[in-house]
Amino acid sequence: MEFSAQQIADFLKGTVVGDSSVKVNNLSKIEAGIPGTLTFLANPKYEQYIYTTKASVVLVNNTFEPQEKINATLIKVDDAYKSLSLLLNLVEQTKPQPKGISELAYIASSAKIEENVYIAPFSYIGENAEIKSNTKIYPHTFIGNNVKIGEKTTIYAGVKIYENCKIGNNVILHAGSVIGSDGFGFAPEADGSYSKIPQIGNVIIEDNVEIGANATIDCATMGSTIIHKGVKIDNLVHLAHNVEIGENTAMAAQCGIAGSTKIGKNCILAGQVGIAGHINIADRNIFGAQSGIPNSIKTTDQTYMGYPAIPVNKFRRVAISQQKLPEILREVQMLRKELDILKNKLEK
Repeated sequence: MEFSAQQIADFLKGTVVGDSSVKVNNLSKIEAGIPGTLTFLANPKYEQYIYTTKASVVLVNNTFEPQEKINATLIKVDDAYKSLSLLLNLVEQTKPQPKGISELAYIASSAKIEENVYIAPFSYIGENAEIKSNTKIYPHTFIGNNVKIGEKTTIYAGVKIYENCKIGNNVILHAGSVIGSDGFGFAPEADGSYSKIPQIGNVIIEDNVEIGANATIDCATMGSTIIHKGVKIDNLVHLAHNVEIGENTAMAAQCGIAGSTKIGKNCILAGQVGIAGHINIADRNIFGAQSGIPNSIKTTDQTYMGYPAIPVNKFRRVAISQQKLPEILREVQMLRKELDILKNKLEK
C-alpha cells in the first residue's frame, strides 16, 4: 500500500515539513534509506544519517532542529519512536490473516474451540482444552489437556503448553517457547543419587503478555507460576517453578530467575541478569546486564549493576577504582621496598 506524507501525518497527528505529497510504500533504516520509503530518527546518535539518507520521509521529534540541509520530507511528532510503532501496527494489521482449522490438525473431541480460531496443520489440541475466539495457533504446536487459552492470542510454531496451564487474552508466545515444563526438583538420596520430586502445579499467563522464542517457564511444584499482565519476556529466558513476575515488568534475553522468587511491577532486567531463589524484588527496580541478585531488594525505584548487584552510582565508583588497582599495587610494592630499606638502616 502507498501513503502520502500528509496522510501519514494526519494519522499520527503530526506536522509535515517539506513536500506533503511525496508517497512511500515501505519502511527502511535511516542509514540505509532508499527512495519511496519512510524512516525515523529518535536516537540523537543517528542524526548524522538524516542529512544523507535517501528515504523520502523521516519521522522526527517535535524538538528536532536540523543543523544542515535535509532532502527528505519531515513529519514532526511528539515521539518518533512511538509513532513508528503505531505505523508498524498498522502495517501488521493490513497483512493477510490465516483462517480456518486444518484437517491435518489433531483436536480432541472434548476440546472447545470458539469462532474465528486458526489452527494450522500438525497442531495438537488435548482433551478438555479451551480456545477462545480470534486466536491463532501455528504448525507443530502442542496444547495439553485442560489448557485454557484466551481471545486474540497468537501461538507461533513449535510452542509447547503443558496440561492445566492458563493463557490470557492478547498473549503472544513465540516459536519454540515451552510453558509448564517440570521445575527442577530433586531430592538427594543417601547413595548420592537424586529422586525426582513430582511437579503438580501449572503456569498462569495473564493478558497482554509476550514471551520470546525458546523461553522456558516451569510449572509450580504446587500452586502456580504466575506471569502477570503486561509482562514482556525476551528470547531464551528461563523462569523456574513458583516464580511470580509483576505487572509490566520486562526482561531481556538470557535472564534466569530461580525458584519461588517474586519480582515486582514495572521492573527492567537487562540481558543475562540472574536472580537467586526464594527472594523478593520490589517494584520499579532496574538491573543492568549480567547483574547477579543473591538477596531480596526491598527499596523501589533503584538501578543496580554488578555481582552482587549494588546501586549503579556505587558500581561506577568501584569500576573506576578497579582500573586503578595496578597503579595502587605498584605504589604498595614501592612502599614496601622503602620500608625494608628503613628497617635495615634502623637495625644497623
